[in-house]
Amino acid sequence: MKKLTLNAEESVIEEAKRIAREQGTSVSALFSRWIGSLAHRKQANPIPANSIAARARGIAQLPQGQSEKDVLADALTDKYGASR
Repeated sequence: MKKLTLNAEESVIEEAKRIAREQGTSVSALFSRWIGSLAHRKQANPIPANSIAARARGIAQLPQGQSEKDVLADALTDKYGASR
């Protein structure tokens, strides 16, 4: 396994350590899983780099307890007046 050194704000490092501790793992393992999930998600649902969706990624946050499909279904229900 190769070593990688990253730089981050102290608060981010402390948060990463806290999350790793809560999950019973290391920051390195946490980072590896995160990168792996990002790569998997990108392969499963690629967004063209020049699209509006790509430029807007990360701007909005989903309401707690709702998935992207839930939010879309609610928006379509509001728009077309149909019930779910």
